[in-house]
Amino acid sequence: MAAGAAIRPSSALGYCGEELRRYDHDRYLTSLFAPREKRDHLFALYAFNLEVAKTAEVVSEAMLGRIRLQWWREAIEGIYAGTPRHHEVVAPLARAVDAHDLTRCHFERLIDAREADLEPAPPASLAALEAYAEATSSTLVWLALEILGIKDETGRRAGRGLGIAWAYIGLLRALPFHARRRRLHLPLDLLAEAGLGPEEIFAGGSSAALRDVVSRVAAEAGRHLGESRARRASLPKAAGPALLPACLACGYLRLLTRVGHDPFDPRLQAPQPGRAWRLLWAALTGRY
Repeated sequence: MAAGAAIRPSSALGYCGEELRRYDHDRYLTSLFAPREKRDHLFALYAFNLEVAKTAEVVSEAMLGRIRLQWWREAIEGIYAGTPRHHEVVAPLARAVDAHDLTRCHFERLIDAREADLEPAPPASLAALEAYAEATSSTLVWLALEILGIKDETGRRAGRGLGIAWAYIGLLRALPFHARRRRLHLPLDLLAEAGLGPEEIFAGGSSAALRDVVSRVAAEAGRHLGESRARRASLPKAAGPALLPACLACGYLRLLTRVGHDPFDPRLQAPQPGRAWRLLWAALTGRY
């Protein structure tokens, strides 16, 4: 849906939940474990993320993407000024911001970082990819934790590690889709070390060199995930819905290993069975 479109007859929060159910099912499932009043606020937050994250896919040129992202910057400004725009996502997001005093700079950093999606050049280095992942994904986990009442340094560190790991895994799983659009998120320094050029990946073929690069990025995802999970015992149970994606991230990393770190293996894009049960077990035991 284009930014600024009129609200449909259904409730705004119902719209956000439905968008998640259709387009970000993993976060939809994890949100179901939050208390009802906070669940709706998580739906609004994650629906905002969907709107911003899909910018590069819904515009035909970079300038239009920058205009769309500027619309969202102004929408966030309006929320904090007390004059939210009439929009299916902005209105419920404004209620979440007001209810939980969400940190404004996290929204602004996330939007700014999404401009990188409009550029054809891959990240120059693994450090650049990490900075992108923190800005686009860790910030989202931090905001979700704030909705759940977690604003301490332990939560921040757990959220940072999970956010980076989740972003890496998502980019690896989406590599075939991005390659068809001649976009690439693998670091150029790792590609150079492997003797691999972007054009070889855009051609759609797997190779030992590509699998090696994917394996290294997956290992970094595992390291960040481990740093996040190491702090779970120090966090209250209320943090669970924001950190439950760690449970799913472990499953995706195991799957990457089973397919030999081949990003073009169709099993990586297939729906993973048993996700709801794994999340339920993790929520009950606190072992996300």
